[in-house]
Amino acid sequence: MSTLAGKTLFITGASRGIGLAIALRAARDGANVVIAAKSGVPNPKLPGTIHTAAAEVEAAGGKALALKVDIREEEEVHAAVAQAVERFGGIDIVINNASAIWLAGTEGTPMKRFDLMHQVNTRGTFMVTQACLPHLKKASNPHVLMLSPPPNLDPKWFAPHTAYTIAKYGMSLCVLGMSAEFVPLGIAVNALWPRTVIATAAIAMIDGVKPEQCRRPEIVADAAHVLLTQPARQCTGRFAIDEDVLREAGIRDFDHYAYKLDAALLPDLFLN
Repeated sequence: MSTLAGKTLFITGASRGIGLAIALRAARDGANVVIAAKSGVPNPKLPGTIHTAAAEVEAAGGKALALKVDIREEEEVHAAVAQAVERFGGIDIVINNASAIWLAGTEGTPMKRFDLMHQVNTRGTFMVTQACLPHLKKASNPHVLMLSPPPNLDPKWFAPHTAYTIAKYGMSLCVLGMSAEFVPLGIAVNALWPRTVIATAAIAMIDGVKPEQCRRPEIVADAAHVLLTQPARQCTGRFAIDEDVLREAGIRDFDHYAYKLDAALLPDLFLN
């Protein structure tokens, strides 16, 4: 399978950034995309809403359903899944992209930030996957994809921001467990992480990072497309890196993903 035509993707945090890029790549195939995010109204500090994202998906050739969802709220998640199934008849793919970030040490991390990251990153990922599971069981080539890094226990990735690292690795540990758990069901569960920092609204949380040091979200979207079009039973339990996935698919030229050609790129967190 090389296309997502007719597939229904439930994407969290898809109003902007990597989530939106994945949505648009699927839309170009003619996919149905559920935009599940909190951004129901414009925010002067952040571009995009669920409605602008849905309009872009439709313009790209897909079908869109914009749903205002806080993935910390169980009732909202289950209601969104029900609406998605009612609209499109099922769910084939879940993209756990929504994530909260706070890059500070122990003393500089308020408990409300700690709680937010764990509720969105780990608990939200678990809950969205759980809510979609009955429908994934019925899909012909079901995939779950977490935007999370390979687990790396080097203390250097914990010391500067222990709370964030634990919360982000919680998503990765969901991959580790669910990929094995869902083997009998034929549901693929994988993680995808960028080789370099990606220019999204989240980079504002990283001191000193400039867009020209980053790649565009489209590199992650193209890598996600490669993974999501693989046979689910043959592609699961993988902690994939975007560049590696594309190289395996025969792509060697990454210049068009750069914000500034020939600029030195920053490696992303958690990668040695």
